[in-house]
Amino acid sequence: MASNKKKTQKANVMERNVVAKNTSIVGDIISQGDFRIDGSLDGSIKTNGRVIIGSEGSIKGKVESSNAEIEGKFSGELIVQETLTIKSSAHISGEVTIGKLSVEPGATFNASCSMKGAVKELNQHEQPKTLTEKTA
Repeated sequence: MASNKKKTQKANVMERNVVAKNTSIVGDIISQGDFRIDGSLDGSIKTNGRVIIGSEGSIKGKVESSNAEIEGKFSGELIVQETLTIKSSAHISGEVTIGKLSVEPGATFNASCSMKGAVKELNQHEQPKTLTEKTA
């Protein structure tokens, strides 16, 4: 029984993957763990973890993650379920869908951005409901 418990604990630990500087990947990556990109990726990353693009890293393609932090370059479609943090050295272009956004001064952000979540739409042209009284 003890060995089964250890295997279960190891399966729940988030993995950390690194694409090192001067490394170039062309293709798609699917993972459950975190990713740090210090090299370049031409393709997509889909993970339940966090994606970090280092200051010398770049991604051209599609990223789907729970959280993301960008210091380098990103071009394409970015879907972040929770928080996207954009550092001052970042250059972002494309389409961005996020839960929350944090942008440092100096960052370049040339993207269409939509924030998901509960959005209350207010229609200013809608007439207020009036009550009618009945007299006996």
